[in-house]
This record gives sequence, structure tokens and C-alpha cells, in this order.
Amino acid sequence: MASSDALFHACRGMRCPSRKDSQRSLETALVPPGIVVDLQRVGSGTPILLLHGVEGVQEDHDLISRLSENHEVVAPTHPGFGLSPLPKWFETVEDIAYTYLSLLDVLDLRNVHVVGLQFGAWVAAEMAIRDCSRMSGMTLVSPVGIKTGGPMDREIVDVFATSRQNLDSARFADPQNNPLRDLKAASRETVLFAARNEEALATYTWEPYMHNPRLKHWLNRITVPVTVIRGDQDRITDADYSRGFADLLPRAALEVIPGAAHCAQIDQPGQVADIITNAQTKEGF
Repeated sequence: MASSDALFHACRGMRCPSRKDSQRSLETALVPPGIVVDLQRVGSGTPILLLHGVEGVQEDHDLISRLSENHEVVAPTHPGFGLSPLPKWFETVEDIAYTYLSLLDVLDLRNVHVVGLQFGAWVAAEMAIRDCSRMSGMTLVSPVGIKTGGPMDREIVDVFATSRQNLDSARFADPQNNPLRDLKAASRETVLFAARNEEALATYTWEPYMHNPRLKHWLNRITVPVTVIRGDQDRITDADYSRGFADLLPRAALEVIPGAAHCAQIDQPGQVADIITNAQTKEGF
């Protein structure tokens, strides 16, 4: 595999691949201590910070489009993913969390509803245990980031040791929903973006695998209301995992979406958008 630096320089001059054209405003934000974050902003209204999963923000187009009908959606690309540079000293998900807390300060966003998608849900939780003063609430779609069982329990499928065919069946209710299902037929840009995203995921989640051993002990600090969403066909994590995550949060509800798997926002973007909107209504916005 090419190095992260090589993949970054190969990607940086390219246009971010997407399934659909859009009129999103593409921006670059500089946050202390000099971290460059690529982000998209679309819509107007009460703000939503949307944190993507391994597929990258461009593949969450349908969810973003629906949310932007009534909200301003701010969708950054995590450092190391897509076109965002990876600082050489970055090592953990906590580094991303601090980056986005600083981003909220730089953009002066308040009463933000944070939406975390899979890996992005882990980032959202790491943000909120540190400071949720700018947040009104959170929605975590198929979250990872904790262990709910014993040290030898495999609670999250090993995505680095599982075939793409089996991963597609675990991540999507219909494998045809995977926009990256056929890399042989994909453009060079799409393949490079996918490679950089997967390398970044490995950087942040390889060991300990897909969790921070300390995180579950601090979830009690998240004082805003949280909705945890799980697709009923999710085979990356199971129902007990999602319930265990929700049970560790002081103000959480679990919503199960039929006809969706791990990437529920791609399988059922309308249902996910409705749950987020209803959650915000309960928050008073």
C-alpha cells in the first residue's frame, strides 16, 4: 500500500468524487494549532455537524441533502481521510475530537446537533465527553468506539480481515447500495480516495481495535439528549452492542430502522433524516 503522504499528494489535486453533483460550498478551515480541515457547508437554519464514516462524506449525499432542507449542515472530512491533511503527530480519535471542538469555536457554531455515522459516531462521543457546551443533542448511527463485553469477545467484525463481499453484506441491507462495491470499474480518483480512507481508519482504529478502553467510563459526561440508531440488518455490530452503548448514556434512546444495515444513512437516508429532525424538535429547535 502506498504511504499516507503519497496517497495524500495523489488525492490533493483531484476533485472529490461523488455520486451526484451538488451546489455545496467547499471550504477549508484552519483550527488551532494549525490543523487544516476540508469541509462542506450546505443549507441554512439550526446547525448540524455531520461526521462521516469510512465511506467519506461524499457518499452521505442523500442524507445531507435531506437535512439541508431545514438546517445548515457542516460536514468536515476527518484528518487523513479524503482531501484533509493528516498531521504527523496525530495518533488517536481523541485528536480528531479536539480538532472538531476547536472547529466549533472557529466557526462560532452554537446549539449544534452532532450527527456521527459509524466511525464518526465514535468521534462525536469523544467530543461530547470533553465539552458539549455548544451542542444541543446528538444522533449516533451504528456507533463504535467502546467494548461492552469481555476482553475476548468479538463485538465488532474485523473489517481489515474480512472480504469486501462479506463486508458489503454486513454494512448494507442491499450490497448494491454500496457506492464503492466495484472498485475494478471505479475511476482512479475513487480508488485513491477509498485507499486513503481505509488507511486512515487503520491508523486510528488498529490497536486497540475499534475502541478506546476509557471511553465507556466517561460516557456519563454526555449531558445532552442522544439518539442511537441501529439498522435491523446490521452485521458489523449486533443489537446488544447498540443497546449497551445507549445504556451507558444518561439521556439516550435507541431507534431501530427496518431495511437498513450498518450504513443506515445510505440504506435509509429518509428515515435517518426524520429521526434526526424529530430529535431536534424535542430539543426545542
